[in-house]
Amino acid sequence: MGKIYAVGVGPGSPKYVTEIVKDIIQNCDIIIGYKYTLKTIEHLLEGKEVYEVTMNNQEESYQKILPEIGERSLVIPFTGDVNFSESEVVDRLIEIFGGVEIVPGISSIQVAAAKSKVPLDKSKVITMHVTTSIEEKKLELQKALIDGFSVVLIPRPWPKQPDKHFMPSEIAIYLRKNGFDTENIQVYVYEAITTENETSFVGSVKDLEGKEFSDLSVMVFNQHILDSYMNYKWQWKT
Repeated sequence: MGKIYAVGVGPGSPKYVTEIVKDIIQNCDIIIGYKYTLKTIEHLLEGKEVYEVTMNNQEESYQKILPEIGERSLVIPFTGDVNFSESEVVDRLIEIFGGVEIVPGISSIQVAAAKSKVPLDKSKVITMHVTTSIEEKKLELQKALIDGFSVVLIPRPWPKQPDKHFMPSEIAIYLRKNGFDTENIQVYVYEAITTENETSFVGSVKDLEGKEFSDLSVMVFNQHILDSYMNYKWQWKT
């Protein structure tokens, strides 16, 4: 079988596709991915055999293409970073195709942290964008905020099943009901980050109640306190 790649193509803007991922795409034979992800790399797809999939037909599509690969190379692109919030799909690709080379990309998590000036090394990163239960992740969010951490979070859109839908409004209500002073926690919400359709919200968590955001959203709970190297002058002594 030819080479199989799972690659991250960034949050949405073609400018965030790394050079190594561009090279892999330009030198591959087959591309199979979601509509939004393919849109990001459409300028690289000329002459390629391209298949668009959805959540509902992805399994059928992967199984159909498996015997047709031969010695050709296949790329499965993922929005953002393939190593974050995509593990369920990547694990299935490994089960189907065997050896899959994983190439990281730039995640909306990184871009959102930079825009809100919240350092990732002093934050907790949480994704709710999974099909399994998120009850433990909800508790993880509570603990992180109680412990004073900033949190960069991917919410979960599931409009057809309200009990699983956990977007910014639901998150704000959840935190308020669990005793948090949501009027005094600053939050950013970015939609379609890095694209021409990018929007941003900044306010309190309380302000999120009743507001609708798209499934291309990332949240930043900002509890960061500036802590520069000037606070550690003792390190300079010899």
